[in-house]
Amino acid sequence: MNIVHHGGGAGVTGSCHRLQIAADRALLVDCGIFQGQDADHLDSLEQHKVRFPVEDVLALVVTHVHIDHIGRLPYLLAAGYQGPILCSVPSARLLPLVIEDALKIGFTRDRALIERFLAEVQGRLVPLDYQSWHTVLDDKRHRVRIKLQRAGHILGSAYVEVDTLDKASGVRQRTVFSGDLGAPYAPLLPAPKPPYRADVLVLESTYGDRRHEDRRHRRERLKAAIDRALENGGTVVIPAFSVGRTQELLYELEGLIHHARSERWRELEIIVDSPLAARFTEVYRELKPWWDAEAHKKLRSGRHPLSFENLYTVDSHQEHEQTVAYLAETGRPAVVIAASGMVSGGRVVNYLKRMLGDERHCVLFTGYQVHGTPGRDIQRYGPEGGWVMLDGRRIDIRARVETVSGYSAHADQLDLLNFVRRMRHPPREVRLVHGDPHAQAALKAKLQEWAEGAGHELRVTLGSDYLAPNAAKDAAKDDAKALA
Repeated sequence: MNIVHHGGGAGVTGSCHRLQIAADRALLVDCGIFQGQDADHLDSLEQHKVRFPVEDVLALVVTHVHIDHIGRLPYLLAAGYQGPILCSVPSARLLPLVIEDALKIGFTRDRALIERFLAEVQGRLVPLDYQSWHTVLDDKRHRVRIKLQRAGHILGSAYVEVDTLDKASGVRQRTVFSGDLGAPYAPLLPAPKPPYRADVLVLESTYGDRRHEDRRHRRERLKAAIDRALENGGTVVIPAFSVGRTQELLYELEGLIHHARSERWRELEIIVDSPLAARFTEVYRELKPWWDAEAHKKLRSGRHPLSFENLYTVDSHQEHEQTVAYLAETGRPAVVIAASGMVSGGRVVNYLKRMLGDERHCVLFTGYQVHGTPGRDIQRYGPEGGWVMLDGRRIDIRARVETVSGYSAHADQLDLLNFVRRMRHPPREVRLVHGDPHAQAALKAKLQEWAEGAGHELRVTLGSDYLAPNAAKDAAKDDAKALA
């Protein structure tokens, strides 16, 4: 078998991995869009077109519903893919919301076309329970089964175990695709547990070169950043993904307010200015059975981590503009959570255009900022009093810029190492994907150091060495045209 990467092999976005079982049979794991420096043309949709063969794909397996893992789904169907979309039960609820938003932004606002496409996607979705084998194929040549395990990244996230049997040769292989693994002690979600065994592991490496703060420390830093804004009469603006990060932050903020002693904290407004995030938060509430034990304990005590008195949501564009103007002009302390997480668009840009030039305010990053995004520029140059381009305008940065890395939804270097070394039967090969070159190289060195010390034979390779070749892409483009 062969694994090639149609995205995510040499960067942190565009995840799309092909497990080639035979010349005419393959599985596809994720199919996301490119962002930041991973994107060839930020203003072009051409880069997202599917230029690889789809007629041999038995199934698309979705690890989770972030746009860099499912955003190319419309292009995949346009290229002629006709198979099922396999995902967890919570992901099946969340995925149509993400795709609907992606269609509105990148394709069309024609409601009839959107509804038709969503109906097509809904008809392909096959929700799978965690920890249960699902048979994708069983005939004279092959048996192919998959099992989803909790990944702890966002609600519904999974890593994928693929069990393949070549019946002619009797050769079996267990291939594991990590998707995005979450950090332990994340709000709402249980920590991921490694599989019993793997022969080949395709492992993310986003934070392969660093460690996160612990939960107590990150909560203290979040509180301290808000305390400073309260003292300065300013607003804390948190760019956050609509699904996952927003809900985790609300969970933590509810806890801080619940235990607060000061009147200022008890009256602090928490504003979610994202209609999509509000819809996701509502679905998160409906998916309580998949919350972790700590969250259920809060519910039993009468608390509501995602629906509390200080929480306000902004829906209409007019209401959004009024909120931006009100906070910028009055200096009323507040916490605003708005998309997008990397400041590459969305309502958060309007807040930052008004507030970055005012030292009363604070921009707080709690998630990874991809090279080439405005979020990365603000994070890098803001502490030096630099500037950033937003909507074609140069904005000088005078607001405080802070980063609390402990809220990352990604596992850090130690978590990734533990995922490998805590398997009862560790893999013979680890393929590192979804990471910058430095992060991949650092994690590779750590894995090799562990394997040598443990006396375990391990081959560590990089996804950048197994990218789909340009010639194959060009051929696939012609095939896709023929299929259309």
